[in-house]
This record gives sequence, structure tokens and C-alpha cells, in this order.
Amino acid sequence: MAREQKEVRDLKEGNYVMIDGAACEINSYSTAKPGKHGSAKARIDAKGVFDDKKRSLSQPVDAKIWVPIINRKQGQVVSVESDEVAQVMDLETYETITVKTPSDANLSPDDQIEYLEMDDQRKILE
Repeated sequence: MAREQKEVRDLKEGNYVMIDGAACEINSYSTAKPGKHGSAKARIDAKGVFDDKKRSLSQPVDAKIWVPIINRKQGQVVSVESDEVAQVMDLETYETITVKTPSDANLSPDDQIEYLEMDDQRKILE
């Protein structure tokens, strides 16, 4: 899995973070002041990039956390097999991959798309 470690204090809204083993995009980030016996805490609310589940995390700001490396790529739709699956050709490597399509996407062959890729997971951006 392509990932790197960062401190929680370095994260911002819109960044990616690993929560419960899933890649998530940060929706909100807030910090609480340090208490009498502890360090400052950060609360992160995020949404899964590939599964759209909401997740939250509370950690000290000096803790290390895994950040996934997600690539944004360009592709061209080769064919649409059904309402849920499309064949997409990567415009860099020219390999053909099968990608699940968003429910509200109206794709047709020869459409140029943008998609996210992490390991074996892919998602077409609207």
C-alpha cells in the first residue's frame, strides 16, 4: 500500500488520511487546547474516498498518522458494459482497466474522464 507518515498537526481540510485502514478525505479538522496533564488533541471528520463512509478520529496533534498516496489520472472511456461498470483506457500507460461508474454519471465511449487510483482501488470523479 502506497502511504507515508505525517504528524496530525500537519493535516488540513481536503487532505487524505488513513482511518480504520481506509483512505479518507478530511472534511473538518479542529483542535482542542492542551489540558493540565495532556497534549493538544485534534478531531478529524472524514469521508471515505472509495466507499463514501463517514469516519472520525481523535488524536494528539504530535501523533504520527498514515497518509495514503492517491494518484489522479486521466482516462478515456472505451466501453460502458452496464450501468455500473465501464472499461477505461489510461492515457499514460494505455492499459485498459475496469472501473465502477458513479450512479449519476452519464458516460459514453470516447469520453475523457479523471479518476483516482490507490493500489487496486479506482474511482471515477464526477
